[in-house]
Amino acid sequence: MIHFFKKKPFLRDLIPDDFIDIHSHLMPGIDDGAENIEDTSKLIKGLEKVGFKKFITTPHVMGEVWNNSRTQIEEKQHSTVAALTIPNIEPRFKAAAEYMIDGEFKELFTREPLLTLKDNYVLVEISYLSPPIQLYDILFELQVAGYQPVLAHPERYNFYHHSLSDYKKLKKVGCLFQLNLLSAVGYYGERVSKISDVLIEKGLIDFLGSDVHHIRHLECLQKKIVLKNHEHFSSLFQNNSFFDF
Repeated sequence: MIHFFKKKPFLRDLIPDDFIDIHSHLMPGIDDGAENIEDTSKLIKGLEKVGFKKFITTPHVMGEVWNNSRTQIEEKQHSTVAALTIPNIEPRFKAAAEYMIDGEFKELFTREPLLTLKDNYVLVEISYLSPPIQLYDILFELQVAGYQPVLAHPERYNFYHHSLSDYKKLKKVGCLFQLNLLSAVGYYGERVSKISDVLIEKGLIDFLGSDVHHIRHLECLQKKIVLKNHEHFSSLFQNNSFFDF
């Protein structure tokens, strides 16, 4: 029988054995991710089973919602590693942060050093409701301050879905893009998956991240990919090796 359509692979079969995740919410009780150390342990062990080797976990820093300081995050990293019984986890687990670009962000990065993924690479996000009015000014000043912005899950900002030019403008002003693996399996819905396909096809995605918060997210990494352009995932996974530590 002739097959006119190639079968889509399972996401877990594409994840390399040495994958370095740069976006997750694994530390307990610090944001909307893991609630306790048992959750943290289950998530890490589950991610290891599908190929994850190293973890740069990124708790939210978001105004009055998750008002985490650099010191709080670093202390939570140390206590988390100390509480885990996973073999050789300490050298494979570090903390950065996922910073919301809001009214307080500029004051924050001018006041104290940000927790970066590596060197000057900082993970940022924007509201799902609408982009900040001064988004481009803030991105400019962030780069003047010496940081390279990596925009988390650009595919999830619905207000950009009908304007590829906005995505290209963000790239032109210096943003790198990190796609969520959950978008590849349709977790956020068809619209997000479709724009994910477009962004990958146009070569706009730079890195991948799990953005895992809980067990339901972990379970979804076992599903088949729904994207057409999954052949690009091999090189995208390889790009994450840049963040090795």
